[in-house]
Amino acid sequence: MGEFDLSVIAANFGFLMRGLFTTFQLAVVAITGGLLLGIVVGFGRLSTHKIIFYPATAFVYFLRSLPVILVIFWFYFLIPVIVGRPLVDFLSASIAFIVFEAAHFAEIIRAGIQSIPQGQVKAAYSTGLNYRQAMASVILPQAVRNMAPSLLTQSVVILQDTSLAFVIGLNEFLRAATVVDAREFRSLELYTFAGIVYFIICFSMSSLVKRWETRRRMNI
Repeated sequence: MGEFDLSVIAANFGFLMRGLFTTFQLAVVAITGGLLLGIVVGFGRLSTHKIIFYPATAFVYFLRSLPVILVIFWFYFLIPVIVGRPLVDFLSASIAFIVFEAAHFAEIIRAGIQSIPQGQVKAAYSTGLNYRQAMASVILPQAVRNMAPSLLTQSVVILQDTSLAFVIGLNEFLRAATVVDAREFRSLELYTFAGIVYFIICFSMSSLVKRWETRRRMNI
């Protein structure tokens, strides 16, 4: 293999960064879409109506029991059958991640809301607030603070998981490194570089989450 040669990184830096940009795009779409759908499902998990509660619960339990790579394959092959034509890799991966991550976000949201002591909920109702007013003024502001660290941590996990879109041919960061390796035969350099980039990004995000959580606890 020869000596460790980083010139392959410099020579293909632009291509690798385009792959990293695709990774960020997919992560943002997955986080945003998954959170929005997760809010709906999370409130469904809190509903007292069986017609809402049971489908939301089944959705969460089913998807949380599956590996994300299986969900990616499933939507990659299922959606073209439903719509009658193939979808671009990015759209297919986005739908898979949104649906999968919604189940995880839903549980974070449900747990965050249920973490509020019932005494505060009853106190809100005793002042004449209805359900929506109590939720908006009393419950959600506290619940958001409680669930924020978990939401941010899950976002870090999503960024890492986007590398699995590699299996359907999406030219995200890891696949970009693989494409270059297939041409340059510099596996050690390329995958070491990819690992360092992922480490820097994810470690930085995790550190920010821990710092924010520490400050939040100090202000309680």
